[in-house]
Amino acid sequence: MNVNTNYSFSNVYNNSKITSKNQLGKEDFLKLLVTQLKNQDPLNPMDDKEFIAQLAQFSTLEQMQNMNNSFNSIRAINLIGKSITANINENGNVRTVMGKVDAIYKQNGEYFLEVGNVDVPLDAVTSVSE
Repeated sequence: MNVNTNYSFSNVYNNSKITSKNQLGKEDFLKLLVTQLKNQDPLNPMDDKEFIAQLAQFSTLEQMQNMNNSFNSIRAINLIGKSITANINENGNVRTVMGKVDAIYKQNGEYFLEVGNVDVPLDAVTSVSE
């Protein structure tokens, strides 16, 4: 089976958002799929089984991201009223924050815990106690 590797992905990378973890997301995957379809050889189009497999991968990726978002919201909600310890990075300096979680909020897809007057990212929590 011959694979056409003459795709032009320059527009995909120039227009896509770079995630904080340098990983491709579902929007990037969809852009790659659309670019692949645009640039396929019309005399030898993509096999329908390949296309269905790629759509299934896209659907699986989307569902996994939805589950991850739900899991993070449950984690954050369960920390309300509990004492935490967290290490947060402030301008290159690591600061340890300890205290009771007063509230939570979500900003730009990331959950934050309000501990006193400090906003702590959920992923920065290192320990939890009652």
